[in-house]
Amino acid sequence: MSEPTPELFMQRIVDLGLANQLDVEKARRDVAAGDDSLDSLSRAMQRHGLLTTLQTEKILRGDRIGYFYGPYKVLYLIGAGTFARVYRSEKLGDLKTKDAETTGKDVFAVKVLRKRFRDEAAQLEQFLREGAMGLKLRHPNIVSVYDVEPDTYHPYMAMEFVEGQTLRELMHLRATLPAKTALKIMHDIASGLAHAASQGISHRDMKLSNVLVSSQGVAKLVDFGLAALADRNNPDKIADCPNARAIDYAALERGTNVRKDDPRSDIYFAGVMLYQMLCGQPPMPDTRDRLKRLNVTRFQTIEPIHRIKEDIPAPAIHVVNRAMELDPQARYQSAAEMQADIKKSMARLEAGPMQRVLDDGKIILEYPDDDDDPASEGEGLVVLLVESKIELQNAIRQRLKNRGYRVLVIADPARALERFDPLDDPIADCVVFSAAELGRSALDAFNRFGADEHTADVASILLVDRRQTSLIQDAHTAPHRRMLPLPLKVRELRAGLAKLLAKTPRRQIR
Repeated sequence: MSEPTPELFMQRIVDLGLANQLDVEKARRDVAAGDDSLDSLSRAMQRHGLLTTLQTEKILRGDRIGYFYGPYKVLYLIGAGTFARVYRSEKLGDLKTKDAETTGKDVFAVKVLRKRFRDEAAQLEQFLREGAMGLKLRHPNIVSVYDVEPDTYHPYMAMEFVEGQTLRELMHLRATLPAKTALKIMHDIASGLAHAASQGISHRDMKLSNVLVSSQGVAKLVDFGLAALADRNNPDKIADCPNARAIDYAALERGTNVRKDDPRSDIYFAGVMLYQMLCGQPPMPDTRDRLKRLNVTRFQTIEPIHRIKEDIPAPAIHVVNRAMELDPQARYQSAAEMQADIKKSMARLEAGPMQRVLDDGKIILEYPDDDDDPASEGEGLVVLLVESKIELQNAIRQRLKNRGYRVLVIADPARALERFDPLDDPIADCVVFSAAELGRSALDAFNRFGADEHTADVASILLVDRRQTSLIQDAHTAPHRRMLPLPLKVRELRAGLAKLLAKTPRRQIR
């Protein structure tokens, strides 16, 4: 299509409602005398604020639509995805945003479904679902939706405009984020998820591109298009989300035997995002192969984050590991719980590490823990500690008692095995064998405990130093029989116990 003449260009500006005739003529007078080129004229219109680059390009193409969506005037393209485009837009009216204070106009992000999907019922339904979810949610860490137009010819939604970038774009620029920054962003994300959960809404599409980070560093969730709104009158009925983007959620939930809209799935994929923020790579390789994405082994073969990047602080690693527990019972049980734990981890990180001298004189750095704070996570559970070193006995016993566990202590591994009578119920729900001083005798007892018929199903843990390579090689482990490294971090022991005993019935202990 040939370019319009300068006169026709000016007339189109007026006809399209982008500016009035008087302002257009005033802007034209800004063009140098004798210069009647279209380029000079369009640049003058932009200098006077009558046109944007996007509007200019559309006029030159001969486009007659797409300048307005309802009362919203399109200014710039700020985002484009497979299904929709997002424009920075303005609206004159009573509702004022913070950004409007400097422009004198309301500034919004207007999301428009692409034309080719408007005739597809499933895509239109998903788009309108996103708008409906957004209208229900008002929270500092969720991008607000103010207006939704369900017209099938021109569907759009007007949202809060966030000056910033997506978390995905931020990661492209930074590669990795400092632990304090990553935890702050994840705290915001968990806060938004917790609010959505309080409304019966789960996100169902947690990924870096669905988090906006404002210029002030505030993270906000966006795109609830795959959200499942639970039917509170019928807990077995859940909203359908027929979209390939939900494959990762489906694989996780099928592999862990939980219902489709389990809110802990959002927590797992929030942990995936934190993993990538901290070490610069996703825990699972990206693939478009549907069968590979549905294979639960993707979640079972994830490399521990501390092996990817060794200098990540322990408080941040703790949050990643807890959020990404494959066993849903060992994972954070709600976004609110995750948010609270992140807050504690941020405080530990802010306090900084402390030096601890090991028996061999080696100095290590550890962060202050909250293990001395009373809690009831182990209430109704009994742990038998097999350890000969008095000071270690006392330290572990006290820390676990503070968490609600009943703790029995025996110094002799052989005697510990004798306490389990084949004719009686097990005296403990988990036995912790420490090889710190007991060495191979602890290993032999650990292996025999797993081999004897009357104790084979009882959970057990072997504490072993990484330098005790022969013991590690000879240990017989299983899903309910694990090894933990020495020097011992009580937080890791608690996490191991929580995972092993997640489904263990609680005892009535007097």
